[in-house]
Amino acid sequence: MTAAPQAAPASLAPTEKFSDRVEDYNRCRPGYPPEILAPLRKTCGLTSKSTVADIGSGTGLLTQPFLDNGNRVWAVEPNNEMRTAAERNFLRQPLFTSVNGTAEASGLESGSMDFVTAGQAFHWFDSAKTIPEFRRILKPDGWVVLIWNHRLHTASDFMVEYEDLLQKQCPQYKTRTHRDHAKSVKEIFAKECFYYYACGNQQSFDLAGLKGRLLSSSYSLTAGDAGYQIMIDELHALFQQHEVAGQIKFEYETRVYFGHI
Repeated sequence: MTAAPQAAPASLAPTEKFSDRVEDYNRCRPGYPPEILAPLRKTCGLTSKSTVADIGSGTGLLTQPFLDNGNRVWAVEPNNEMRTAAERNFLRQPLFTSVNGTAEASGLESGSMDFVTAGQAFHWFDSAKTIPEFRRILKPDGWVVLIWNHRLHTASDFMVEYEDLLQKQCPQYKTRTHRDHAKSVKEIFAKECFYYYACGNQQSFDLAGLKGRLLSSSYSLTAGDAGYQIMIDELHALFQQHEVAGQIKFEYETRVYFGHI
């Protein structure tokens, strides 16, 4: 029996955690289905004229559906590598503006935004400083939208065993504080007054894509870490056991929380 790897020091600041994972993140992380915009249109009055600040925008996964909707989007991202990837992705998109800023100090104009969004990101923010900043840049009737793609750990035998792999081979996975989205939601929406919407989301991966999906995660071991090759070997075995026609399905529930702050 091979011993589980020892946890490496989690010394990187949140803004630095994905610097060496950008390619895998850009290629293998799930986007957000266009269905997420329907409740925002119905409840919040989202139109193509609405201004959007996508905070902690990364490579632009949440920026994309708003651009597709015709919105002008200010993508605020402090990580240079992630921000550069987004700038490449939207090079010819005139509605896209890249901003070198943080959730706590966005650099955006006061009272300028109809929507402030955060996709798979709010758990990294300093909420005590972020909430006043969101209030500052929002218009008086503006909306905050927090979104996560929640991996469905028990949706299939593969998803159960993938979760088990993370528990055994990724020491930092066990210490994550952002697995409970309720904590983030409670922090930002006063008296838990918010709207909620959920829909299914799915990815299909070949072996290279599945490896990229794992390595895109902040808690994944990286090449050179003790236990890295064991983790990869177990992932390969898991794929071989469950693949159908050379593909594996990764299943999520996209969860959308929105309200005023």
